[in-house]
Amino acid sequence: MSITFEAHGPAVVADVQGRLDSTNAAAVEAELFKQLGSSAFVLDFTRLDYISSAGLRVVLVVAKRLKQSGNKFILAGLQPHIKDVFEISGFLGILDVADSRADALTRL
Repeated sequence: MSITFEAHGPAVVADVQGRLDSTNAAAVEAELFKQLGSSAFVLDFTRLDYISSAGLRVVLVVAKRLKQSGNKFILAGLQPHIKDVFEISGFLGILDVADSRADALTRL
């Protein structure tokens, strides 16, 4: 698991690579929370291979924190098998999802 962060104007893009599961969810959440000061946040899952329920919780906690502070959150680049997990869990209906990082950045 690795996360890199890039600033794009007022937005921060977090590029998450690898697996997001119970073994690293707390560390990932802590890393993401360090970056939540911007007015917009894109979580790019283009290179995410796997997400567990612990990973889904991280996404929801980050989205909730950003919403409470009036900031924008977009989930981008879901691979088909990852998108299936979000769809089955019902999260696609409550999260703003973009097909790609570029699409997410144009929507900010």
